[in-house]
Amino acid sequence: MAIYNTASDASNTAVRAFLTKVGEFYLGRSFNTGSGKGKADWERIRDNVFNGECAYCGVSGQPLQIEHLLMFNRTEYGLHHPGNTVPCCKACNKRERKEDKTYANWIEHLQVVCNNRNEDHLFGARKEKIETSINNEGYPNLDDKEKHAIRVIANSLYENIKSESNKSLELYKQLDEAFIQHEE
Repeated sequence: MAIYNTASDASNTAVRAFLTKVGEFYLGRSFNTGSGKGKADWERIRDNVFNGECAYCGVSGQPLQIEHLLMFNRTEYGLHHPGNTVPCCKACNKRERKEDKTYANWIEHLQVVCNNRNEDHLFGARKEKIETSINNEGYPNLDDKEKHAIRVIANSLYENIKSESNKSLELYKQLDEAFIQHEE
């Protein structure tokens, strides 16, 4: 639970909801990983495709989280879709940051994980397994125009939600001044 909520939090949630709906559009159905077919998809990917192991480090016997390969945010605009999800241990589910403070993409992150564990020899096999899962799960191969359209809509949604939150505060201040403070 968040300790401090901001308009940006609400905006980011709206962007993730949009990316979920776009992912489901391409999938042709819901991808609710908490129940139904979406949950069955996730469990199959986690348990059968990746054998209950973290896609990055190969650890097993630990709780595994859903990792979006293309980040599920307004930086990478990754869709919530089975082809964009892999199982990930808690330690690996924290993307590396590059020198310019941007996040590493999933391939760069995998390389860092393999390097840190002295498992460079496993990088190619792990990368291939992830790429096979992306393809087998049917993650849409979006062209530049489709990616741009998603980016434009997501950024507009983010700014609109943030703006509405700020406008709501101003409206409250006006109502407070007009009605509440005059009753004292």
